[in-house]
This record gives sequence, structure tokens and C-alpha cells, in this order.
Amino acid sequence: MLRIATALLALGVALPIQSLAPYVPTPEDVVERMLDLAEVKKGDVVYDLGCGDGRIPIAAAKRGARGVGIDIDPIRIEESKRNAVTAGVTDRTEFRVEDAMTVDVSPATVVTLYLLSSSNAKLRPILTRQLKPGARIVSHAFSMGSTWPADKVDTFTTKRGDEITLYLWRADGKARQ
Repeated sequence: MLRIATALLALGVALPIQSLAPYVPTPEDVVERMLDLAEVKKGDVVYDLGCGDGRIPIAAAKRGARGVGIDIDPIRIEESKRNAVTAGVTDRTEFRVEDAMTVDVSPATVVTLYLLSSSNAKLRPILTRQLKPGARIVSHAFSMGSTWPADKVDTFTTKRGDEITLYLWRADGKARQ
């Protein structure tokens, strides 16, 4: 499937892709802060929905966790795989061309997001149905809506001077619409 999609893109054939957010890489210091907020450690399985260049799963793997990157863009997935090779973490990372709205996240102990609020709201029922109690969800910049307030909010200023807000939720076994 990946080869077909890549070949079609090379020929200039547009694929019907519904993006949940534009691709904007998360700054490295924000990545580390997200993983700190989720208390990522060895033994965790970190799913990054909309993984882009793979920096969050790669950073999680460097902490001893297993990183799984999901993205609908085959070009980004290939870039992620190359970045994992460069970082020396291919044994602890996996990158898949898949839709965040249909992926099975039940193996995850941590899910990271840098998607729009409307996208988080669409994912909320999926995440709360599939994740086991105690799993953590961290979102960069966008909440899950007023019906599910974050368990913790972390606001800080990056090295570049940007004010960032991160949100953390802990799955509690309750499905939320």
C-alpha cells in the first residue's frame, strides 16, 4: 500500500486524504516537556497520532519506551523511518501509514497529539473507548473540549520565547462523546 501511495504521489495523483491538522513540527524542547508530563519511561508504548517526521516516537524510544508513529502522509512516514535509523532506535520504533481516526490505539500507554481542537474532539470517543485506565494522553496546544477538562495543564515559555500550553488526561475507563 505504501509503495502504491508513494508511486501515485510521484506521478502527481492526489490521494483523498483528510488531514486532522496542518503539518507543523513540535519543537524539540516541547517534545521533551510532553514526554515529561506523561511521565514516559521504559516499558511505555507511546503512540503519536499525526507523527510527522517521527520526533516524538523517536524521543520516547530514546527513553526506553516503544514509539509508534501514525500518519496519513506516506512521505512523512518514510521521513520518520529515516530519522529513526539516524537516531539508532529502529528496534524500538514503528511508523505506519494509517488514519488516526481508525487506528487501534488500545496497546498504547501514552498517546500524544498536536492536532486541532476539532480533531481532538473527534478522537475523544475513540481514545476513551480504546485506552485502558491509567493510559495518558498529552496534547500540545489544544484541549479535548469543555466536556473533558484536562487532569493537568502545563503552560511554559520555550527556548524560542513561545508560550506553550500542554494538556494531560488520564484514561479512566469511561467512554466520552
